[in-house]
Amino acid sequence: MEEKDQKNPAGEGQENKETGKEKETLSGKQMKRRDILKSLATVPVLGVFAWGYYKKRRYDQLIKKVIRDEVGMEYAPPVMSSTPVSGKQLRLGIVGFGIRGPQLMQAAGFLHPAKIDKLREAAEKNPRDKRYQEFMEQEDLNIVFNGVCDVFDIHAQEAMETAANIKRQGTGAKLPDNVKRYRTYQEMMAADDIDAVIIAAPDHWHAPITIEAARHGKHVYCEKPMTWTLPEAYAVRREVKKAGIAFQLGHQGRETESYIKAKEAVEKNLLGKINLIEVTTNRNDPNGAWVYPIHPKASPKNIDWKQFIGQAPWHDFDLKRFFRWRCWWDYSTGLSGDLFTHEFDAINQILEMGIPQYASGSGGIYYFQDGRTVYDVQQEIFEYPDRDMTLLYSATLASSKNRGKVIMGHDGYMDLGSTLNVYADRRSDRYKKLIENGDIKPDVPIYSYVPGRKNPDAITTATEQYFAGRGLLYTYRGGKRVNTTHLHIKNWLEAIRKKTQPSCNIDRGFEEAITNLMGVIAMREGKRVEWDYDKEQIVDLKPVPEKLQETNLKPIEYLG
Repeated sequence: MEEKDQKNPAGEGQENKETGKEKETLSGKQMKRRDILKSLATVPVLGVFAWGYYKKRRYDQLIKKVIRDEVGMEYAPPVMSSTPVSGKQLRLGIVGFGIRGPQLMQAAGFLHPAKIDKLREAAEKNPRDKRYQEFMEQEDLNIVFNGVCDVFDIHAQEAMETAANIKRQGTGAKLPDNVKRYRTYQEMMAADDIDAVIIAAPDHWHAPITIEAARHGKHVYCEKPMTWTLPEAYAVRREVKKAGIAFQLGHQGRETESYIKAKEAVEKNLLGKINLIEVTTNRNDPNGAWVYPIHPKASPKNIDWKQFIGQAPWHDFDLKRFFRWRCWWDYSTGLSGDLFTHEFDAINQILEMGIPQYASGSGGIYYFQDGRTVYDVQQEIFEYPDRDMTLLYSATLASSKNRGKVIMGHDGYMDLGSTLNVYADRRSDRYKKLIENGDIKPDVPIYSYVPGRKNPDAITTATEQYFAGRGLLYTYRGGKRVNTTHLHIKNWLEAIRKKTQPSCNIDRGFEEAITNLMGVIAMREGKRVEWDYDKEQIVDLKPVPEKLQETNLKPIEYLG
């Protein structure tokens, strides 16, 4: 027996053969490593790579078994509703057709004829460019656009031409009689042939237009952030609930497969007790910093400047302010409202944490010295003492170093974007024995989810790359790439038809609005801001009186 053990140091091969059970570990002892290497010796160079490939595949197979056995986490895509569109045709209007407006109409199935021609030409030159094919195959949502509204005449005309492209034709599309341009959003909301509206106007117009739509019984899809000021957040919530309309806030990340799988991973406790989350923004080009092109034909003759200003502080006509309005507090809430809100909603979708109890932050204008007032570098801290957890946001518009979302727990951490990776913490209690046995390696994901891709993304700008990496441009359904905004609009239209709640409804919108504005107030005031959950107000601020809930005071001015 001793002699036999010396020839077979492992001492287990015969026993396993007799019992019919094969013990597998990642140490390689039961993999007959010497036999495999011997068989690969005839190809000395390729043999090394083949052994490495074999080990990786073996590790992947075993780690899948570990996760499946430990927590029941499968690698299959999330189960998503694929209900075909049904119900009556809905009649839509859109307010705002600058940058986001055309993207929203494209997601709804309407693209300007000239853009259709460009996509078709691009596909003919490069067969791997699938944007034209994907748009043409996009599901018909059974809607029409009966009205458009924009204070810039050229944009309004382009919106009408886009609304005309019902059959997704090229430049041969004709303008149907039903498409009407409205000079003011109030006139559109009073129209009898419009059931619902998409709001893609500047941020300082989101609340007034939403309130007007709700009072006329129009359903609303509103781009983020929900509101520009604190009083508006209460007013929008009240009017939407009072009217009973379907309200959807434009956080299309709620349709991203990897976010849905991330929620499943958290619910199955892969990370253990979560204590810290980091979300980030890094961009380093003028477009990413809102230095948008100025239309060469724009002038006071074709821009309704007074209507653009609205309730914002008066400023003389300025093309930079009109086209680059995100650069001023007068019309936006900067990085927080434009980009942090997407990150917050993604984490809120996964963790359901709601409004933080405390917010603090700071920032400055460190690179883009172009007259802007919003910060190009900032950091915000949101604290959840009841959950022993903190959410950090940091951003720069002058560095392209790749960073993303990280959810950190005692037993593991999660890297999250368009893909998902979960790593075990080397000091984990839950995975301690698995790490000691070599069944889990802290530097190798214990779970990964990569939505299927058959073709590379056709992304043309750094800004698009930023959004694609966060799952905000495309996701996958059954291995097929789909526009996330298309899915988000479809979710809203289904809620209208079925009289249900959209995925990012008014309650989620209120949480986003309050969290965003707490961070903005904290940054601009240099103070720690506290939220009173019972009174639903910021501590040390006077309660927002009913008569002021419809005003448009800037948050920095309404401090009590």
